[in-house]
Amino acid sequence: MAAATALHSLLCTSLSNSSSAFPLPRSHLARPAKSVLSLHRTPAAAVVSILRPAPPRSRDSGSGRTALLLLARARDLPLASALDSVLLVCTSIALSVSLLVADVDPASAFVVTPQRKLQTDELATVRLFQENTPSVVYITNLAVKQDAFTLDVLEVPQGSGSGFVWDNEGHVVTNYHVIRGASDLKVTLADQSTYDARVVGFDQDKDVAVLRVDAPNDKLRPIPIGISADLLVGQKVYAIGNPFGLDHTLTTGVISGLRREISSAATGRPIQDVIQTDAAINPGNSGGPLLDSSGSLIGINTAIYSPSGASSGVGFSIPVDTVSGIVDQLVKFGKVTRPILGIKFAPDQSVEQLGVSGVLVLDAPANGPAGKAGLLPTKRDSYGRLILGDIITSVNGKKVVNGSDLYRILDQCKVGDTVTVEVLRGDHKEKIPVILEPKPDES
Repeated sequence: MAAATALHSLLCTSLSNSSSAFPLPRSHLARPAKSVLSLHRTPAAAVVSILRPAPPRSRDSGSGRTALLLLARARDLPLASALDSVLLVCTSIALSVSLLVADVDPASAFVVTPQRKLQTDELATVRLFQENTPSVVYITNLAVKQDAFTLDVLEVPQGSGSGFVWDNEGHVVTNYHVIRGASDLKVTLADQSTYDARVVGFDQDKDVAVLRVDAPNDKLRPIPIGISADLLVGQKVYAIGNPFGLDHTLTTGVISGLRREISSAATGRPIQDVIQTDAAINPGNSGGPLLDSSGSLIGINTAIYSPSGASSGVGFSIPVDTVSGIVDQLVKFGKVTRPILGIKFAPDQSVEQLGVSGVLVLDAPANGPAGKAGLLPTKRDSYGRLILGDIITSVNGKKVVNGSDLYRILDQCKVGDTVTVEVLRGDHKEKIPVILEPKPDES
């Protein structure tokens, strides 16, 4: 198109310069306008027509007569005028041949395809998705099954989910329930390359797991890590994942609530400070990142509240501040060391029926922290009558109403800390010091 425009300008200039020396008839000067229209529509045809010989034609054209008239009069002009005339002749011939060779619909010459224009917020969303998609992976959970007829042992997919690259060493973070019960794991990167993954460690209580893949560094794009302590209700968030097996799907929404509490699907232990969002989170989104408007990680999509199992506008994400501490321990030690009292307690509904508030101790093994400190479990006497154990009412002066309160207080403690447990024993209260210990399988 640029070549056609330049050629048209050159023709117009030559015509204007030669108008005084070559007073051509009006019919001859008006004729090339049709050729210019064709040249604007098909510049390639015009260029090709200049390079190849013109096909012989029996008919005479207006442009041809113009060329002969120019050649006849050029003999009496100075050298400069002759050069202008020769240039004008070549241009006229090229336009004439282009008109005769190319079959152009004049109406289509004015059809222009408008360029797609996006709004500023749309451009920001598109850029965020393009920059963070390489960090999101697709995880396939494989389980060993035995065929009922052939008795062959097969590896079949039993679930899938999402995850994201944490660092350049190949660590991938996802939810624990995505990999639970897997005999083998496959991780598919954004370029559709698939690698075997091994489990580095997991935290069932907080539904976090860390995998590792042996992929080249140039294929690993760690996701930017943000902070979740300063989040506000109403700010925009973006979820990237693989819902229903559809890889790299983007959904948008806002933060609907903060400091929510959900229970771990594996252990029932509460997860505090959870982010609530209305961004669509469907099966397969679990383990994927929740991003803020700058593209930084603020949470892991982990659960939805829905009777049907599909997105109902209430999704939950584990805050990145909680995830960071867990991942650091899993990468360094392969486990999370979390303190326990070493007790089994009754369901909250059972304690409410007794008309008291607190945590009723059902069992306190003698080799556990509570058993060593002297907490009494629930038991039956020689006549089969139920004798209630200690009811924990506070820990370190913080009131305990149910099991979630107890877990919340213990999450703020470390292994080896001595806590003061206040219990209701019979009709009186006692304060008992207890030294916290790690879980038996984490020692």
